[in-house]
Amino acid sequence: MRLCDLDGLDQITAGERMGVSRGTVQRLLGSGRRKVVEALLVGRAIQIKNQEGVACHENLCSHHRE
Repeated sequence: MRLCDLDGLDQITAGERMGVSRGTVQRLLGSGRRKVVEALLVGRAIQIKNQEGVACHENLCSHHRE
């Protein structure tokens, strides 16, 4: 979602950056967007993990320090 929705990359370019196919990017976008909508409408928590799969907490992940 970050590459396509925030950074504005198309699915092909995002897939190249991630090392996956465009179809995989499309599947991941659909899944991620559904989870965000569900969290907003139903009040479920969203847990964001870094590339290593570790939960990302403010001040602990490098992108919060940029």
